[in-house]
Amino acid sequence: MRRSRIWLRGVVAAVAMGLPVVAQAADPAPTPAAAPALYSPDNDPFFAQPYVDVDEWRDAPVRHRYVHGGFKGTDTRFSFYFPPKEQYQGRFFQHITPVPDNENLAQAMPAGEFNKIGSSIAAGAYFIETNGGGKIDLAKGSLALSDPTITAYRANAASAAYSRKLALEMYGGKRPYGYAYGGSGGGYRTIGSIENTRGVWDGVVPYVIGSTMAIPNMFTVRMQALRVLRDKFPGIIDAMEPGGSGDPYAGLTPYEASVLREIEQMGFPMKSWFGYKTMGLHGFAALYGGVAMADPGYFTDFWTKSGYLGHDHPEYFTKDRVQFKTTVAAPITAAEAARLGLSTNPFEQKDRGGVDTAYKGPPEEANKVVGFRLSSAAPPVYFLGGELVVSSGAVKGKKLMLSTLSGDSVLLGFADPKAIEQIRPGDEVTVDNSNFLAMETYHRHQVPGRDFAVWDQFRKPDGTPIYPQRPMLLGPLFVKSTSGSLQTGRFEGKMIVAASLWDREAMPWQADWYAERVKENLGGRFDQNFRLWYTDHALHGDEPTEEAASRIVSYVPVLQQALSDLAAWVEKGTPPPASTGYRIDKGQVVAAPTAAQRHGIQPVVTLRVQGGDRVEIAAGQTVSFSGTIAVPPGAGAVVAAEWDFEGTGNFAQTSPIRRGAKQANVTIAHRYDKPGTYFAGLRGVSQRQGDPASPYGRIRNLGRVRVIVK
Repeated sequence: MRRSRIWLRGVVAAVAMGLPVVAQAADPAPTPAAAPALYSPDNDPFFAQPYVDVDEWRDAPVRHRYVHGGFKGTDTRFSFYFPPKEQYQGRFFQHITPVPDNENLAQAMPAGEFNKIGSSIAAGAYFIETNGGGKIDLAKGSLALSDPTITAYRANAASAAYSRKLALEMYGGKRPYGYAYGGSGGGYRTIGSIENTRGVWDGVVPYVIGSTMAIPNMFTVRMQALRVLRDKFPGIIDAMEPGGSGDPYAGLTPYEASVLREIEQMGFPMKSWFGYKTMGLHGFAALYGGVAMADPGYFTDFWTKSGYLGHDHPEYFTKDRVQFKTTVAAPITAAEAARLGLSTNPFEQKDRGGVDTAYKGPPEEANKVVGFRLSSAAPPVYFLGGELVVSSGAVKGKKLMLSTLSGDSVLLGFADPKAIEQIRPGDEVTVDNSNFLAMETYHRHQVPGRDFAVWDQFRKPDGTPIYPQRPMLLGPLFVKSTSGSLQTGRFEGKMIVAASLWDREAMPWQADWYAERVKENLGGRFDQNFRLWYTDHALHGDEPTEEAASRIVSYVPVLQQALSDLAAWVEKGTPPPASTGYRIDKGQVVAAPTAAQRHGIQPVVTLRVQGGDRVEIAAGQTVSFSGTIAVPPGAGAVVAAEWDFEGTGNFAQTSPIRRGAKQANVTIAHRYDKPGTYFAGLRGVSQRQGDPASPYGRIRNLGRVRVIVK
C-alpha cells in the first residue's frame, strides 16, 4: 500500500491539532538532516500586494490603533493592534491559533488577565492575529490548497513582515522585534514557523505541545481508559487526592488494571482523572475521518485478525458495541441541540481560537443541521463516538461520524455537509460504534523508534513490536501537514516552551521529547537559546474556565511572563529563569519538590492541616492550616495567599503578604460545622515585579488537604 496514494485519497479531514492536509506523505519519523532552505516573506510573490481596509483608533479593551487588511488575490486576513507611541517598546506579539481561524478573535475576549490585546500592550508590544491564510473546513479538509505551507507559516510570516512596515511608519526607529506563541495545534504551527523561516520571529513560546507521535495516539489510549474504567474512576480519583491511599489500582480487575497501567505509562497525568466526565473525544472528533480514510483496513483487521484486541478478546466489547438499525425521524439544528442539552453552546464567541475551542462554529450556523432524531430509541449503551451508516435514500452507503447518542437522538461529528443536507425522514440508518471501539488500541499498532520510551510497553525484549503494525505511522503525516515539517529542534532565535503537568490532551512528556531534539541540535548552546517551563495543576486549555477551580490553575499568566522574558532575553541578553527541574518515571513527568530545585517561574505551594494532608474531626471543631508559598529563583515575589476551605473554588479569604517576599509562610484556622468531606486549598500567587495590583503575569499554584467532618 503506497503511502502517497493513501494520503492523496484519504486524509481529507483536518486533525484536532490544526491540520491543513497535504497531498504527499511524510517520512515515518524525523531524522537529522542537512538544514533546509529557510523561508523569507520578503520576496514571496503570493503576498506581494498587502492592503488595509480598516484603520481607526479604539478604546477597548485599552487604547489602541486597529488596522485590518489582507493580501490581494489571497484569503489571508490580518488584524494589528498598535499601542499609543508612548507605550510602544519596539516589539510585537503574535498569537497562532490551533487551526487557521479568524483574525478578529481577540476582540471578543473580555478585558482582564486573559485579554491578548491588553496584555500585549501592557508589555510594550503591538499585537498581531491572522486567519492563518483562510479558515479550514474541518469536515472537508483542505485538499484544495495548492500549497499547505500557506497555512503552516507563510500567511502568518507575511502578515508579521507587513506589520513591521506599518510600525516603522507609525513609530519610527529600528526594526521591531517579533515573538510568536501558540498552543496545541498552534504549538505545532509555532514551532514549524520558527524552524522553517528566517528573519520573521526572533523568538517563540509554543505551549502544551505534542510530539510527532501525538496523533491519534494520545486520544486513542484515553478513549480506551474512559470506557473500560468509567465505573472505577471515583475510586481512582480518591486514591490520588490529598490524604488518599495513593494506590489507584486498588479494587480493579486484572483487565482494568492493565488498561490503567497502559495509559499511565503512556504519560497520562494520573491526578487529572478528576475530569473524566467531560473529557469526551476532544480532538479525536476532528481527526477520525482522516485516520479512517488513511488506514481503512484497520477496522476489519481489528475484529478478524490475531494480534488485535477485537479478535483476541471480543468479550471486552460485548456490552458496549452497538449496531442499531432504525430510520430518521427529523433533523436537529445546532440551536435545538443546545436547548435540549445535547450539546453546550458551540457558538459562544468569546473563547474562539483557544486550544480547546478552536473548532466551534460561528454564530450564523445556529440553524445548521447537526444531528437527527431517530424513529426509535437506541438501547442504552456507553457511546463515545460512532457512525451513522445510511442504507437507503439519496446518500445510501454514506457513513457520517457521530459524537453523541442519547435515546432517540444522535449528534454528528465532522461530517460531509452535502450528505447531511440530503438525508430525509424515513431514510434507513444504522448507528454503529465498531470503528470507534477499534480505535481504542490503535496506538499499539503504531510503535515508533526507541526515542519514544512510552511505547516500550509494546515492545518485546529484543525491541520489536508485540502487536501487528500498520503499514505506516500516521502521527508524522499529520504533524508535517500542520507545521510544514516534522519538529527537528533546529531553529534560529530563542524559545521558551510552556507545558502543563496535568495536561490530558498533550501528555507532558512530549515537551521533554522536543527539548531533547533541541539539545541534539544546539549542543552547548542549548541553555543560551531554550527553556522548558512546566506549570503544575494546569490543564490543556488556554481559555477562561470555571472547571474544577479548586483543583486547577490557568497557565495563561505563565505565557504572558514568558513573552516578556523572551523579549528581555533577545533584546537585552537577560537570561530568563532556568528550565523546570523534573524527571520522567515510566511516562510520568515528576517535578522537583521545592522551589529552589524546581526552578521555572511558578511558585511552589505546600499546605498542611493539623500537620498532615488529612484530618478527621467532629462537626463544630476548628482546625489549623499552615502553608508555604515559595517563588523559584529570579521569578519575582509572592503577591497573594488565598484560601478555599470548602473546596468549591471560591478563594475568598486571604492572608496578608509582606511586599517583595520570596517566600510566605501563612497560617489560619477554620471551623467546620457540617459533616462531609472537604478538600481545602491554599492558592499562592506570584508576580514578577511583585505588583499585587497588576492583572497580568499573576502566576498561581495550589496546595490542598482533606478534611473529614463526622
